Amino acid sequence: MKAINYFVTFLGGVAIGSVVGLLMAPEKGADTRERIIEALRKRGIRLNRKEMDDLVDDITEELSNAAEKAAE
Repeated sequence: MKAINYFVTFLGGVAIGSVVGLLMAPEKGADTRERIIEALRKRGIRLNRKEMDDLVDDITEELSNAAEKAAE
């Protein structure tokens, strides 16, 4: 059972690292948002500007919470 927990933790770290990499990339925020929107549209997910901003805010908050928990 512990191996599954390590694997889930690893996958969570990969996901968080990917999101942080996208958000911290040396591109303008608008360009990054456009890339995210395009990737979502390819998967059939449609978001308007407000929904996209809310998504980015939610991701940022989750990353902050994860960083605080990791520091404990």
